[in-house]
Amino acid sequence: MTSPSTPLSASDRSPFLIEHCTVAQSTIQSIDDRQVSVLEVGGGTRHGAITSADADSMKRSAELAQTLGIPFLLILDTSGADITEGPAGLHAWGSFAAELARLSGVVPTSAIVTGACVSGPSLVLGLVDHVIMTKDAFAYVSGPDSVREFTGIDVTREELGSTTLHATSGVASFITENLESAMEIYSTLLEYIPNNHIEDPALFDCDDDITRACEMAASCVPDSPNAGYDVREVVSDIVDTDSFTEVRPQYAPNIVTAFARVGGRSVGIIANQPIARAGTIDIEASRKAARFVAFCDAFNIAILTFVDTPGFEPGKDLEWRGMIRHGAELVYAYAQASVPRICIILRKSYGGAYIVMDSKNLGNDWCAAWPNAEIAVMGASGAVAILNRKQLGAVEDETKREELRKQLVAEYEEKFSNPNQAAQLGYVDAIIEPSATRALIATVLASLSTKRDTPTHRKHGNSPL
Repeated sequence: MTSPSTPLSASDRSPFLIEHCTVAQSTIQSIDDRQVSVLEVGGGTRHGAITSADADSMKRSAELAQTLGIPFLLILDTSGADITEGPAGLHAWGSFAAELARLSGVVPTSAIVTGACVSGPSLVLGLVDHVIMTKDAFAYVSGPDSVREFTGIDVTREELGSTTLHATSGVASFITENLESAMEIYSTLLEYIPNNHIEDPALFDCDDDITRACEMAASCVPDSPNAGYDVREVVSDIVDTDSFTEVRPQYAPNIVTAFARVGGRSVGIIANQPIARAGTIDIEASRKAARFVAFCDAFNIAILTFVDTPGFEPGKDLEWRGMIRHGAELVYAYAQASVPRICIILRKSYGGAYIVMDSKNLGNDWCAAWPNAEIAVMGASGAVAILNRKQLGAVEDETKREELRKQLVAEYEEKFSNPNQAAQLGYVDAIIEPSATRALIATVLASLSTKRDTPTHRKHGNSPL
């Protein structure tokens, strides 16, 4: 992998100059032999303030990406709309935002923030697929002065929108040191994605034996259903060596999203993370995973899901904030996805969380479970407490009651806390040895490589945003 040696020099890395205004410079650049429409916004007399003249250049840059079917990259350091132009300055970035919305799902869009990205134009960061922020960058909609005037509270720009904050807010996909390293990250990102929604991702040569046994992955998952472990170690052992690239690692860490390759084929990874909030699914985890699934589906990237979750996280605050609606975002994203979809149940898969994590009837292509996986409505202890409440309550002696409870839990686990019943009903295609996971995934991915779904003809669905 290589990257431009002087990422700030348009003349060195941009042989095709499209237009240069005071603030916005639009070029076609070659990044690792991939043509990319690059728009740089910055400089000028008012720190990258966007004028109506700049808007024309910005809009044409986005249009060019769509016309040529190539990725679009925005490099930003802007103080917002030019206040000296009044409404014209507002319409400048508004017309560009509309063009970005039209690019969504057609070509991959990304932004690198190297300094300021404030006021209305900061919303652009929510429109692109991936955002890379350098350590000195900051972004917010309303600045310190507005906050002070409206609330009476003094805050700094770092408190409002530093890279540290946006690493956990979900705005930033990646955080890095400077523009040069940001371009390296962008170059890596390009390796996993195609130029547009019609093409497939590039197939890489693979030196990692696809039949390699995943002994480390098998040993990482503890026998105890309540013990924690880092699911990234499991996934990294299954995918091609050194191909695992995590996206938004600090945002909703109870679910992992990443790009990787298996047998040289690009895949998008979604995995519950047991060492964070016990791998439960909350509002932020649902939204993080849903958007990643939608991106992979838009650009023909196969989806590989690893399941180990006790369910949705319970709590009054979550319910009040709309857990139902946000949980449905993940259901909607998976149900809409037409790319190849493989699901591996590593350990726990309970209740509604079992359904939303790419279950068979949600449209999954191939679902497998490890032998010790537990697929049930809920955990054995909780189920016994509900199903056998009267039976346990009738035993007055505490010791005997506990012995009976353990017996009932063991009986429930033997009957339900395993993948056998799900396999018999056809909800699990195979119960596999953990060490064989890589080989089987590679085989299934190859067989699904020609999968094509004809979408329902409609204007668009109504996602539970």
